[in-house]
Amino acid sequence: MRFDLTRGVSAGAGEGMSIESIRKRDGRTEPFESARIRSAILRAMHAVGGKDEDRAQALAEDVVRRLENKGQERPSVEDVQDVVEQVLVENGDPQLAKAYILHRFRHAALRGAKAAIGVRDDLKLSLNAIRILRRRYLRRDADGRVIETPAAMFRRVADAVAAIDEQYAGSAAAQKCAQRFYEMMTSLAFLPNSPTLMNAGTALAQLSACFVLPVDDSLESIFTAVKNMALIHQSGGGTGFDFSRLRPRGAMVKSTSGVASGPVSFIEVFDKATDVIKQGGRRRGANMAILKADHPDLVEFVLGKTRSGYLQNFNISVAVTDAFMEAVENGGEHALVNPRTGETVERKPARDILNMICAAAWQCGDPGLVFIDAINRANPLASVAPIEATNPCGEQPLLPHESCNLGSINLRCFVARDGIDFDALGSAVADAVHFLDNVIEANRYPLEEIAEATRATRKIGLGLMGFADVLYRLGIPYDSQEAVDFAGKTMGFIQERARQASVALGQERGSFPLFDKSRWAKESLPALRNATVTTIAPTGTIGLIAGASSGIEPVFALRYWRRMAEGVTLLETHPEFARRAKECGADIEEIFNGCGKDGSIRSCRDLPEDLRRTFIVSRDIAPEWHVRMQAAFQKHSDNGVSKTINLPRDATVDDVRRAYILAWKLGCKGITVYREGSRETDLLYAGNRGGIRGDSPLNGDSCDPSETETCRRCPG
Repeated sequence: MRFDLTRGVSAGAGEGMSIESIRKRDGRTEPFESARIRSAILRAMHAVGGKDEDRAQALAEDVVRRLENKGQERPSVEDVQDVVEQVLVENGDPQLAKAYILHRFRHAALRGAKAAIGVRDDLKLSLNAIRILRRRYLRRDADGRVIETPAAMFRRVADAVAAIDEQYAGSAAAQKCAQRFYEMMTSLAFLPNSPTLMNAGTALAQLSACFVLPVDDSLESIFTAVKNMALIHQSGGGTGFDFSRLRPRGAMVKSTSGVASGPVSFIEVFDKATDVIKQGGRRRGANMAILKADHPDLVEFVLGKTRSGYLQNFNISVAVTDAFMEAVENGGEHALVNPRTGETVERKPARDILNMICAAAWQCGDPGLVFIDAINRANPLASVAPIEATNPCGEQPLLPHESCNLGSINLRCFVARDGIDFDALGSAVADAVHFLDNVIEANRYPLEEIAEATRATRKIGLGLMGFADVLYRLGIPYDSQEAVDFAGKTMGFIQERARQASVALGQERGSFPLFDKSRWAKESLPALRNATVTTIAPTGTIGLIAGASSGIEPVFALRYWRRMAEGVTLLETHPEFARRAKECGADIEEIFNGCGKDGSIRSCRDLPEDLRRTFIVSRDIAPEWHVRMQAAFQKHSDNGVSKTINLPRDATVDDVRRAYILAWKLGCKGITVYREGSRETDLLYAGNRGGIRGDSPLNGDSCDPSETETCRRCPG
């Protein structure tokens, strides 16, 4: 008798009862799929270094036969697992039986841990994912008890976002759309930014991650911005500001005959206000402060964060022009200009200014640079207004009062035998663009000005996560031209398909209102629905949910402790490395207690060379390769790219300067560096117990402000 293991029922007549369904641990019933038995046996084989699909199938057939002979129409999961154990033991392979029993034991312990957390995991997510979902995402009742499962959360989000389709195609189409959205989220192939996961389908319903607010040179404008910032943070968003219009410290204030206190003193006001507002009631707010390189208070701004604990709720960046960078290269001078009067108050060598910026970044990771001319060359609405500021970590340049919705494709879900399944990826990109465009309509904006500005341009930002995981899977070293080429090919495909999807939506629903004033009208791109479609954002917590490496960052360490909010620490080992190490017979615990105690295996000479070359981590990669990878993605991103340029502990200020200049030359829109050990408190510990490492986790995980606890430059 032969069993059809794709259906889970016998293909020929059996001696006992044919099994149609299985009883789950929570009492639900599901169709019986004996293919799962074969998969479980294959996993056990894999754990002991073997893989025999024919034998796994034969063993699975034996299990099914015995179950049918028991005459149980609807066995429980435990019944099935008991028979699997019995078959493996009786087949004379104690190592295989032990592997299966240990796997079963570990999963029982995992279920117990999840139950202790108070969440019913109906998607079989990792324990770390369940912890973060419980703390931030799942709905609670009035007494604070979790009343939502992970699948219910995704259903809530899918239904709320897909409901927009009713006004375009009717309720039946909206229901089909909701199912597609639900399936791509529950499969972890795509996740939106955290405010959407938290707030869609709730009374709050604020779904955007990124906002930019204007700050003009008056108390009314400044404190209006403070108020609006508080409202945005309360609803779950992060904010960016350009403070360059504020007159410098000591300038005359005619209305009072007094003197101005300067932009830095007002940034302190924003910082203090942020301290008392939690984003969406769940986390502390995140901000970006930008000051142009020609502002007279530049020195005070640049050196501010070298003071411990100062402006903890802000990242800071200096906006530099091409002319400034050219003056650096040519040894020219740079004018500092009073923005109120237009008068030059001082001239300094441009190199001295950049050296000061680099020295501060070497010391504490701030400031970064924003290449403002590169941003505005790509600004699709340059004829309407220039872009002056970005969201908290710089990957989303926005016009005043604009917001943007971000989402990320999990590239791990699209790995084929020899690379990426581009057909499947293209379909996911189209659905993701549809989802993000719907979010614009489903959103409940904190201010009417934001609603108007956002709907006028309909910007969305689709990016990816799991990039480093995929390089591991494909055996491509991160610091190689092959990896850079792979990045360009993959992101180029995503951008092309995202624009095609936006055009299709535009033909059905109409272009964004400012389309005729945009560069796209001049380039004869028909009916584009969204002024921008792609962004490489950080994916700190949504990456944890998806089990994917953050954005386009290299893996921080192959094993590390992650410090989360509220004092929680999580131990993580990279699963792809664990799998490959087992294949070559390596003892993982021995590795991480010895040569790999810092989370890197490059010095583990007993491991195969190809393993050591492929499984490199952030501290193994020269800064130049970090910059080149960022530039490869920037070439195919409408908006910006979240990326931290990692520097070793012994890096010099000259190394920072070289990275900044290379980023400008390669066309990046901004740059952030982080030197190992330059922060008093870091967010990851490498190794099993090792000391604090300076490479914070998810390297520049820009904000989606929900990801701020995993961004080395973000507070939180």
